[in-house]
Amino acid sequence: MKLALDQSAATPLYLQLETSLREALTSGTWKAGEAMPPERSLAERFGVSRLTLRKALERLEAQGLVQRRQGSGTYVAPRLEQPLSALTSFSQDMRARGLEPSDRWLKKGLFIASPEEVLALKLSPGEKVARLERVRSAQGEPMAVERAALPAHLLPDPERVQDSLYSYLEAQALRPLRALQRLRAVAAGRREAELLGVRAGDSLLYIERLTFVEGEVVLEFTRSHYRGDRYDFVAELRTNSG
Repeated sequence: MKLALDQSAATPLYLQLETSLREALTSGTWKAGEAMPPERSLAERFGVSRLTLRKALERLEAQGLVQRRQGSGTYVAPRLEQPLSALTSFSQDMRARGLEPSDRWLKKGLFIASPEEVLALKLSPGEKVARLERVRSAQGEPMAVERAALPAHLLPDPERVQDSLYSYLEAQALRPLRALQRLRAVAAGRREAELLGVRAGDSLLYIERLTFVEGEVVLEFTRSHYRGDRYDFVAELRTNSG
């Protein structure tokens, strides 16, 4: 991490400091969810005033790189790379990264399938689905709003799902084998913005996923809104041999 700032440069000190701190954050000097050194310590390390330091931290916070908690300090905001080649649950992804997942349930029950759910899940009009709607968080930070629908005959008692949906399904011999995903960028609506702690109009990643079990039976139709400032989705591409 660059410690020496150029006092004679035309670039203001707070912008130089912002650059240095961003390099430290992206290089892994501090890990996601970890508390950064106290403001006084950081200001002394860089030889700047606390006012200059705070201006730099405010800019980093606006970029979604840090979180400033009143009376607690500054923390590294979680930012996750999600591979598109693996079918895993949110809980599995978070724990694999050393982060603690949590959920805030918004809806859990049986409902008459909507026309969109009828089409996606290959149901007959009037059939019921199990709907599970929740805010998914990592280290207490909201990361996504997830709305899942499953045929009621495959999940007749959605109230029994407490944590990982996929773990629960596997325990019922319903192991997801493959999925199709569609992604696009959307602007946060008022509801999603409120749930995710972002501003209406901020960029979100909208993902639709159809999950299949053995026999090409559609198990799950999920629509999720992920925070664009927290997630990078990564796909590995290969050239065709020959």
